[in-house]
Amino acid sequence: MINTKKYSLLALGYFLLIAILGVLLRSFPVADFNFNYKHVVHAHSHIALLGWVYTAFMVLIYQLYLRHSAIDKKYKRLFWFTQFTIVGMLASFPFTGYALFSILFSTLFLITSYAFSHMVFKHTPITQKQTNSFKCMRIGLWYMIISSIGPLALGVIMNTLGSTSSWYRNAIYFYLHFQYNGWFILALFGVLIYVFERHDIKISKTGFNRFYIYINLGVILTFTISILWMGLHSTINGLAGIGGLIQIVALVFLVRELYRQKNEIKANFTKVYYWILKITLICFSVKLLLQYAGTFPNNMEAISSNIDFIIGYLHWVFLGVVSLTLLGFLNYFKLIKLTKTGLILYVFGFLLLEAIIFYKGLTIWLNLHLPENYLFYILISSIVLLIGILVVFVQQFLFNKD
Repeated sequence: MINTKKYSLLALGYFLLIAILGVLLRSFPVADFNFNYKHVVHAHSHIALLGWVYTAFMVLIYQLYLRHSAIDKKYKRLFWFTQFTIVGMLASFPFTGYALFSILFSTLFLITSYAFSHMVFKHTPITQKQTNSFKCMRIGLWYMIISSIGPLALGVIMNTLGSTSSWYRNAIYFYLHFQYNGWFILALFGVLIYVFERHDIKISKTGFNRFYIYINLGVILTFTISILWMGLHSTINGLAGIGGLIQIVALVFLVRELYRQKNEIKANFTKVYYWILKITLICFSVKLLLQYAGTFPNNMEAISSNIDFIIGYLHWVFLGVVSLTLLGFLNYFKLIKLTKTGLILYVFGFLLLEAIIFYKGLTIWLNLHLPENYLFYILISSIVLLIGILVVFVQQFLFNKD
């Protein structure tokens, strides 16, 4: 018997941990801490993507597709070995950065992710393999596998071309693109469509096929956005723009289908879950618009040279689209409990942090004055976000008592 609530709590624990690391990183310029900033950044990013998000998806995928497949022992062994690799990264990255043990644990994690993908492909019931939700989840897992080419290539690049080469930067962007825009987004759509299928909220075959083709074509084409900084031929800009526009069209197709079912969606979901759906839809729409805006040459030059715009965008996707939606799904399947207090604190902290990060980016872009106490403000916003996540985490113990 798999205790999915316990596994979900572990995922939430990683979320809390990365929020603590985030506050630590924001404290670095205003306090005298004796640690290597870059090493902690590596730990923060790895535990965010591989600890919180991956573990949450591992739980949700089991809940959706594997719990009736009689593979609990195999799943449990794989789950806990995966956690071993994550803890190994957590214990090594802050102290050594990219070195022997951190690379070893990262490589072991990649192997476990391949094994998990194989498990899902092999053991999902045939009836579910025909569903629209599984089609999204399957392609999402393939994007995760494809993304691993990036970190696997880093070792070769560092030994041959060095960390200052354009290939090094592009390998990182390749990984992030297929994680953020491929694996995470398609997996989230997979869970969302599963929830609709569960309530017999139907998306027309034509509507889904259009959405599926356009969103995936967009994933492939928008990788070119990641290499616009190299100043390549204008054709690359054109492909990037087409990819960004195609993904907006894909969302329009899906929203149009869901709008027709608006009353059924309202009737079948709680106010909290419906509220999360609306917020994340807005966040995802903003993400697509920002992505498309970044394909125009003038904007591209401003963004590629402005680290705050890049960090703000990545945090917008991670905190506003991926993490908030995951919290909503875990709550929907009764794996965690969410209250208005925790959610409001989280969303407020997230929006405050984003506003301050993008404000700094705008001051650099427009050559405006940046307040001297900017670093203090961004630290405070990170603490507010941490408090929101802490409230959500602590409430789980009250929930489990009940």
